[in-house]
Amino acid sequence: MDTKDPPETKDRQQKPVEKSPLPQDGRKVSRRLFMQIAAAAGGAATISAVLPQGIGRLEAADPPRAIVKPTPPELFYQSGSNLEMRWEAMYNRGTLVPTEMFFVRNNSAAVPRIDPAAWRLRVEGSGLSRPGEFSYEALLAMPSISMIKALECAGNGRNFFEVSHGKKIPGTPWNLGGIGVAEWTGVPLREVLERAGVKPTAREVMAEGLDEKKVSRPIPIDKAMEKETLLVYAMNGQPLLPDHGFPLRLFVPGWVGIANIKWVGRLEVSEQPLYSEYNTKRYVFIGPDYPPQPPALGPMLTTQKVKSAFELPWNGTIAAGRRLLRGRSWSGEGRITRVEVSLDGGQTWQPARLREPNQEQAWVRWDLDWEARPGIHRLQARATDNRGNRQPDKVPFNEEGYAYWAVVTHTITAT
Repeated sequence: MDTKDPPETKDRQQKPVEKSPLPQDGRKVSRRLFMQIAAAAGGAATISAVLPQGIGRLEAADPPRAIVKPTPPELFYQSGSNLEMRWEAMYNRGTLVPTEMFFVRNNSAAVPRIDPAAWRLRVEGSGLSRPGEFSYEALLAMPSISMIKALECAGNGRNFFEVSHGKKIPGTPWNLGGIGVAEWTGVPLREVLERAGVKPTAREVMAEGLDEKKVSRPIPIDKAMEKETLLVYAMNGQPLLPDHGFPLRLFVPGWVGIANIKWVGRLEVSEQPLYSEYNTKRYVFIGPDYPPQPPALGPMLTTQKVKSAFELPWNGTIAAGRRLLRGRSWSGEGRITRVEVSLDGGQTWQPARLREPNQEQAWVRWDLDWEARPGIHRLQARATDNRGNRQPDKVPFNEEGYAYWAVVTHTITAT
């Protein structure tokens, strides 16, 4: 699937909708998954019955909760309503991050309770000729696809601005664990828009969440009409957890996390530009290298850049001796083609071995044989994607600490 060539405006109402499931990995959506998700439509509490025991429950009598699923400290760093994945927990694991280990980023203080039987997706705005509503069951009956892609918080790596620029930035103190790769299953957004009569003059689509802040952010109509922009209802072969957007979230491959609105209840399709706090005051670049773009304080964040991380604890300790040094690299714009590793703080570099699968807008696992002698080691990794993007030594400062994609020094002590 080519996600880089959006359909022409004149073809929006003429281009036929793909009527059969076409997952990126070649597998059709299983009937078992369909039945599990359909069962969830019977009521909010029913979702617990179709998920692995203990993975996360949200009962009607529960008080408001910032995070619903378990948060064991060996898997996560917790900061308020946010969970950062521990990279050392990914050692010896495959491409997918298990749902119970997947990071959580919430703009609101509590996960909303949503009864899928009563829930409706409202689709409205000047860019539609047939606005209306869709039930959970109606979405499940539509053509769907599955794909393996990364989801990453815009602030992933925020802490490293303090290291590189000497300025501490308020906000969730992410290292590099605000990232995960999962299999996402859902309905192409364009399927819903075409059923609602999207006009050739439509310009932007804004999804709005049902959380207390009603988080919303627009995307261009051409991005909305790409076949891999999805309204997702399943993750890793199970219905979405409440923490990850149940019953429905938007998924925009390669774009910053805030574009992937959770708990979607409304879509506005407009013939005019759309604005919210999340594309004017927040999730925009603000700083001396980024001129304002009124009404926005700076350029809007869109695609993610290239990053790399080691599957090691931050500032931790490991046993000295021969070991397989492992890590992962990813890009929101393409597929990783090369990873170089330095074991001496950037003085010398050597290529890492890339492991399959290596998919666009996901990540590639890589490794290197290493004799870890006793002492402190300053490890670095830099990746290059098939679009020619390579991690730089430094990136410009911005006041919110977004999009840190420079080479990071990972300090580890061998004893």
